[in-house]
Amino acid sequence: TNIMKIMKIVGENHFMGMIIDKKYGGSDLSVTEQSKILTKISSYNPSLGVSIMVPNSLGPGELLQKYGTKAQQEKFLPRLASGELIPCFGLTGPENGSDATGSIDEGFVVKDQTGKFCVQVRVNKRYITLAPISNLVGLAVNVQDPHRLLSSKKSGVTIFLLERGFPALEQLTYHNPNDAGFPNGTLKGLLTIPLCQTIGGPDNVGEGWKMLMECLAVGRGVSLPATANGTSKAVTYATMEYARHRKQFKMPIRKMEGVQEKLAAMIRDTWIIHCCVEYTNHILDSKCTPSVLTAIAKQQCTERARNVLTHGMDVVAGSAICIGPNNIFTKFYRSAPIGITVEGSNTLTRSLIIFGQGLNKSHPHIFKLYDSIVENDIVAFRTHFHSMVGHTLHNYRYALIPSWFYGELHRLQLARRKFANLVNFVALLGGSIKARQMISGHMADVLSNLYLCSCLEWYHIHHCDEKEQFMMEYCMDILLEDAEEKMNAVIRNYPNKYIRCLIQPTGYSTILKTSFYKHQKIVEKVYKDGFFMEILGNDIYREHPFFSQLEKLNDPTRSEFYEEEYRKMIAVGEFSIPKI
Repeated sequence: TNIMKIMKIVGENHFMGMIIDKKYGGSDLSVTEQSKILTKISSYNPSLGVSIMVPNSLGPGELLQKYGTKAQQEKFLPRLASGELIPCFGLTGPENGSDATGSIDEGFVVKDQTGKFCVQVRVNKRYITLAPISNLVGLAVNVQDPHRLLSSKKSGVTIFLLERGFPALEQLTYHNPNDAGFPNGTLKGLLTIPLCQTIGGPDNVGEGWKMLMECLAVGRGVSLPATANGTSKAVTYATMEYARHRKQFKMPIRKMEGVQEKLAAMIRDTWIIHCCVEYTNHILDSKCTPSVLTAIAKQQCTERARNVLTHGMDVVAGSAICIGPNNIFTKFYRSAPIGITVEGSNTLTRSLIIFGQGLNKSHPHIFKLYDSIVENDIVAFRTHFHSMVGHTLHNYRYALIPSWFYGELHRLQLARRKFANLVNFVALLGGSIKARQMISGHMADVLSNLYLCSCLEWYHIHHCDEKEQFMMEYCMDILLEDAEEKMNAVIRNYPNKYIRCLIQPTGYSTILKTSFYKHQKIVEKVYKDGFFMEILGNDIYREHPFFSQLEKLNDPTRSEFYEEEYRKMIAVGEFSIPKI
C-alpha cells in the first residue's frame, strides 16, 4: 500500500530514529534539529508529520533508550533506527483518554505452565497512532499482584514490549481521523505476557507512569509544537502572498481593513509560535525537562495554529474550501483537531494541568510547606510559613501600585508582579482549584501568556536586529492585554467575597487596548520589510503548485505574463459531473 511505501522511505532515511543514539544507527539529533525537520515535513504533509512525530516522541524508542535492558536495546534499537520496526504505543482506551491512567487495562500476575511469572490482561486500546502498520508495540498495563507472587511486591502501570504476531494480540481494526490520512487504530486481545518483556526487565514492574511522565515532558514540547509551527508558517505564507495579488473591488484585498485584521492575527500567532518553539527547544537542548512549560508550548502552539488556519481559510475563501491543485488548506484543516487532542486534550491541559502543576512546581514556598507537613517537621513548617506570609505581603504591596506608575516600558514586569500576587490568593482555594476550572483555566492563560512573552524576549535578544523590534512589541502588547483582562476576570469571580474585596485594588483599573492602527501597521511593515516572510519561506516546503504560482507572480522578469499567471492562481478545482 502507499502508506507502507511512504513509511519504508521514511525509515530508510532515518526519520524514525531521530532520537536514537548513533551507536545503534540512529541520528541522535538535538531537539532543535528534530523540530526543524518536523516543521518542514508538516508544512508539506501534516499527517506525515504526525506519523513521524510519534516514534520520536512518546514511544518504545525513547523508553528503550532510557530504561531498556542492554539486551533489549541491542535487539530493538538498531531495527527501530533503520525503519525495519515501526513502533506504536498503546496507552489510551475507551475508559482512559486524557485521563491516561484512569481505568487503564488491568492485568494480574500469574504463573504459566512452566512456572514462570506472567501478566494476564485483556487489552482494549484505541486511538493508537501507527497501530495498523506497527510491528513493535509498547503496551501500558496496570499490573496487580494480589497473591504477592513477586518478591518486589510492586504493582502499578507497567510498560511491556511486544512484536507483531505476539500470541492473541489483535491489530485488526483502524480508525479514520477526519480523513486526514495517517494510520491510527486499535490493539486488542486476551494476552499472557512474560515479565521479561517489561521494558527494563521485571524490576521495572510498576515504574511505567514515572517513565511515561519523564519522556512525555520532552516529547510533547517538541513534536506537536513543531507540527503547529509548520502548519502556521505554510498557511500564513500562502495567505499573505495570495492577499498581495488577489483583487476584489478593483483593489488588492490586503489593503482592506477587514482582511488586514485577519492577516495581523495570523502574523501575530505565527510569530508567537515561532518564538515559543525556538525558546522551548533551547531549554530542552540544555537537558532540562520542564513538564509545565512543555504543556504550555503544546497547548498554546496547537491552539494558535488552528486560529491561524481559520483566518487563512476566511481570507482565501472559496479557493480554500474547494478541493483542487491550488488548495493547500484542506489537508491542514483535516489535521488541525488532531494536534489539539493528542498527548493530552487542550481543554484538560488548560483547565487542570498548566496552572495546577505550575503552582505546585514553581511556587517558592507551597511545595516546601507541603513537605514539612508530610514529614511533621514543625521547625521547617514555621520557617516556610513565615517566608510565604512575607512573600505574599511583598507581592501584595507591589500589586497595589497603579499601572500608570510603571508605564508602557515596564508593562511586563507589572504583569508578572500582579500575577505572583494573585497566585497566592488563588492558592488559598486549595484542592477546590481542580473543581474551579474556569479560574484555573484563566490563570493558565495568564501563565502561558507570560511564558510566551519570555519566549519573545529571548528570541529577539538572540536572533533579531533592532529594526525587527516592532514584531516583539506588537505581539507582547496583545499577550499582555489578554493577561490583564484574564487577571481581572479571576478577581471578579473569586468565590470568597471578603478576599475578593481585598484583592480588588490589585487588579487593572485600565487596560491599554491595542489600536486598529497597530493592526494595519504590522501588516504594512511585514509586506514592506520582508524579514518575516523570509523566515517563513525558509522553514517550509514550497514545492507545491500553489507556491510555485505565487513565486511566478512575484517574479519581475515575468511581468508580461502576470495576467495569465494571476488567472492560474485564482483557479479553483473543477470536476466533471458523472452521467446518470
